Amino acid sequence: MEVHKAEYRGSFPNVNKCPNDTRPEFAFIGRSNVGKSSLINMLTGRKEIAHTSKKPGKTQMLNYFLVNQQWHLVDLPGYGYAKRAKTTRVKWRKMIQDYLVKRHNLICTFILIDSNVPPQKIDLEFINWLGEMHMPFLIVFTKVDRLKPEEQEANIELFRKTMLETWEELPLQFITSSRTGEGRTEMLTYIDGLKEEYLPYD
Repeated sequence: MEVHKAEYRGSFPNVNKCPNDTRPEFAFIGRSNVGKSSLINMLTGRKEIAHTSKKPGKTQMLNYFLVNQQWHLVDLPGYGYAKRAKTTRVKWRKMIQDYLVKRHNLICTFILIDSNVPPQKIDLEFINWLGEMHMPFLIVFTKVDRLKPEEQEANIELFRKTMLETWEELPLQFITSSRTGEGRTEMLTYIDGLKEEYLPYD
């Protein structure tokens, strides 16, 4: 898939306010500071379509980006950012869960995992929740250019082994770098395939 056009469509405080649109949607979520905005910019080929920040917790709503007039990329708030008030964190969690459970045209959720750190409990808990809800998802390892190849592979392999402690098989995985563009073609090809199979709901 070639991305010819990508545009910001709007930010919405809850699933009920999301666009009345039947085009397929693909959600992106991960811990705060996992490199989500950089990955979105890399995928769309637009340097600042999603604003990057050194301060985690910047994304606070459901951010919609329309790609090629055909599908929406939905940027969800990062989880695990402790410097927000508890009431705000609870509100974000409800907003995210409501969107993931209730949005009929959500095709798949991309869980972003920082490949530079050991497996994080909060990532595993979120993945397990998606599994309990029987919701389709896959894993995107980010920032793979930060460490030596053998260190990156060791971190990724440890995450896989940790998941297999509770999962019988692993979901599809992508290895990415927003700096080098690694994984972009593979992810867009996968999205294109799912998009072609999608049948709008009535």
